[in-house]
Amino acid sequence: MTAENNQPLLSVRNLRIEFPTRRGTLVAVDDISFDIAPGEILGVVGESGAGKSLTGAAIIGLLEPPGRIAQGEILLEGRRIDDLPYEEIRRIRGRQIGAIFQDPLTSLNPLYSVSRQLTETIQTHLSMNERQARERALELLEEVGIPGASERIDHYPHQFSGGMRQRVVIALALCAEPRLIIADEPTTALDVSIQAQIISLLKRLCNDHGTAVMLVTHDMGVIAEAADRVAVMYSGRIAEIGPVQEVVRAAKHPYTHGLMGSIPHIGHHVDQLTQIEGSMPRLQEIPPGCPFNPRCEQVSERCYVERPNLQVAEKSEVACHLFDAPGLEVRAGD
Repeated sequence: MTAENNQPLLSVRNLRIEFPTRRGTLVAVDDISFDIAPGEILGVVGESGAGKSLTGAAIIGLLEPPGRIAQGEILLEGRRIDDLPYEEIRRIRGRQIGAIFQDPLTSLNPLYSVSRQLTETIQTHLSMNERQARERALELLEEVGIPGASERIDHYPHQFSGGMRQRVVIALALCAEPRLIIADEPTTALDVSIQAQIISLLKRLCNDHGTAVMLVTHDMGVIAEAADRVAVMYSGRIAEIGPVQEVVRAAKHPYTHGLMGSIPHIGHHVDQLTQIEGSMPRLQEIPPGCPFNPRCEQVSERCYVERPNLQVAEKSEVACHLFDAPGLEVRAGD
């Protein structure tokens, strides 16, 4: 599952996230596994409620109670981190793992200047005095493309546009030169031109610093532009994972087909886009067998009773019974 000749920087193994309730335990993420190599961007895509953000929160130790990791392991550079005490995971968060969230206003303190927030974060994780930390903060603002960084470093968050605030958040995530960045919908609230700049910045960070990125989004356009590989999630499970061009051009899983078919293509006129009937089931209503079976046009009796596991299908892996029989496969457009 990793890029060739690279040991995984992040390994998630059989991760299960549960929410205990008075009416029983709800399973939000159900036995998922994936790796991310150094310098690689793994896109994680799916509808709202698929478990994308919860997976990211579990990796950085920010699961909201009563959510809990009930099973599995999360390893960062071979070291297990999901069972560490709070203070220890807090030190890792920021130093080895950076986080970029959808709304920069939730990541920035409106009462503090950008310079104060950056320098305090730098000094928390690195051995620097105030002057060195300020110089480092200025370098970061220049690296993420803040124009006139030396004049703007003492401004407050409200004095920046949405796109510039998101750049500041990225600078904040990079303060301690983390090995891994969890980017949760980092471009959703931005216009298309700013989206492209943020994507370009993330790709440059991977190339220049060997940073690994888990890019969580519902936007396949962002995935196609930014990611090296993509994991498609549905009802807390991985439906398909593989190289981004393979998944985009030759989707295997019927759900991935539907996602691809719902995207308009420039130069191709169609009267109506593909639509996946129905909606993702609530956690308490996930059916037995394949969770996609109520919406799948190629469902069989087996799909109602037996859960499909990920299996190799050309360059990808897909959780679908259509790929159990040798020589039987689904191609895009079938």
